[in-house]
Amino acid sequence: MMTARELIAHDIPALTVEHTGRDAFHFLGDFHVKHLPVVDGQRLIGVVSEEDIFNHRLGDPISEYDFSLMRQFAAREDDHIFEVMRSMGNHRLTVMPVVNAEGLYLGLITQNDLLRYFAELSSLTQHGAVLVLEMPFRDYSMATISRLVEEEDVRILGAFITAQTDDTLQLTLKLNRHDLGGVISALERHGYFVRQSFSEVEHSDILRERYDSLMNYLNI
Repeated sequence: MMTARELIAHDIPALTVEHTGRDAFHFLGDFHVKHLPVVDGQRLIGVVSEEDIFNHRLGDPISEYDFSLMRQFAAREDDHIFEVMRSMGNHRLTVMPVVNAEGLYLGLITQNDLLRYFAELSSLTQHGAVLVLEMPFRDYSMATISRLVEEEDVRILGAFITAQTDDTLQLTLKLNRHDLGGVISALERHGYFVRQSFSEVEHSDILRERYDSLMNYLNI
């Protein structure tokens, strides 16, 4: 099980209460984030944002900020990474502080590291194609869909379910093959509605055509 502890970025320091707004502004720029934790010793004070900094004079130390107005978000080190994703998304944070059971600051998780982990987890970095099915909830059976796909000598690398309404869902499949003609035909024969399909090869061809058209235009 992937926990918050395992995604801590140790190369990005926290701000301390002794740092000034100017220090904080430079830190945000250097590490390409919009938020940073503030600590007093090992104690997490909160999360400072660009807005917090611009609401004060740049020369003011963070110790003079109103800590009660500072964002108070943190993940426990044993929180599942999906919970960290949910919390960061809900609160629109670019970093999430991580604390231990005693509430002491351990480090932070960045939005970029979360996205990279999610891409690896979902096999998005592997070559293949994407298929989107739409169906009533009552017709959803991953076992049946997997069997139909594998009978076409194709493997499912990842799957995501998105509720469309109370009665319908979309199932997004990442598959290990580019040519999905056989899979699509098999699914449609069994009553599944294929809403969309995306092939990396098709996308590459489209990009090449657009590039060639641009070059031809520039050479006129």
